Amino acid sequence: MIIQKFGGTSVGSAERIKAVANLIADDTRKIVVLSAVSGTTNQLVQINKALYKQDKVAVEGLLTSFESAYNQLIQDLFISEESRLKAKSHLSGHINHIRSFTLDMFTPFEERTVLAQGELLSSSLLQLHLSEKGVKSVLIPALDFMRIDQNNEPDEWYVKSNLNRLLDAQQETKLFVTQGYICRNHFGEVDNLKRGGSDYTASIIGAAIGASEVQIWTDIDGMHNNDPRIVEKTRPIDRLTFDEAAELAYFGAKILHPSSILPARKSNIPVILKNTMHPEKPGTVISNVSSGNFIKAVAAKDGITAIKIKSDRMFLAYGFFAKSV
Repeated sequence: MIIQKFGGTSVGSAERIKAVANLIADDTRKIVVLSAVSGTTNQLVQINKALYKQDKVAVEGLLTSFESAYNQLIQDLFISEESRLKAKSHLSGHINHIRSFTLDMFTPFEERTVLAQGELLSSSLLQLHLSEKGVKSVLIPALDFMRIDQNNEPDEWYVKSNLNRLLDAQQETKLFVTQGYICRNHFGEVDNLKRGGSDYTASIIGAAIGASEVQIWTDIDGMHNNDPRIVEKTRPIDRLTFDEAAELAYFGAKILHPSSILPARKSNIPVILKNTMHPEKPGTVISNVSSGNFIKAVAAKDGITAIKIKSDRMFLAYGFFAKSV
């Protein structure tokens, strides 16, 4: 079984959602992990800010704009009026859920619930589109199996037992759809994974079920040997070790959060970075297998201040800085 994660730009329009549906509709048993539609999380953040400020006019204006954009997406995505009505019903449910939060009692729990609506919406729209196409798939809510413990780390036993229970109940099904980023905390409240978002979800799921590989689909064909936003004529790297990928991510490679693939690394599951717009490209394979000791890429990170401290008393002395502050 494989895991395929699609980021916000991969589901950023009706045409891209259709392309994703075509990519995943094969005979391979898989779990598809979705981010929110590109731009959605930023809109939800603005709604949260207005709710905290108790600005009812701003909230209504933002929700109207949000609903209008999604209605256009629904119009472009679906063919039949029946499917459009179902999608609009889902959308109205999410809008009304956000609207139900009272302005004078808005809490961090409700803030996290609002943020979760993006992934819930994108996954339900893809599921409805697959159904309209006649592709058999099952939507498994991440909130039914993804949980973090009191230290905000994945509750591995809970995730593994509940996810496998849901999969075992659908043994004839080959295609599953779920949400990235969102989860429950140890109180059972809606929460999120923060670090690496949906990539982290895909890696956790891959480790929980012992997947053969985790595929992360974005809008670039793998990790490049330099930043393509700055340097011309960069090229994707064929293979990297987990250490090399984490090092590049930490020092500025935006395609991957350095912590997001840790569960896959622990379980020795290869992670493949692919381009949704050019699926024929091989992408970058990240695994425990080294391809040689040579310079593979250059990364840069802005806004770093380096402090160098030198003192004769530091010579061969451990803990000097700790004693000095």
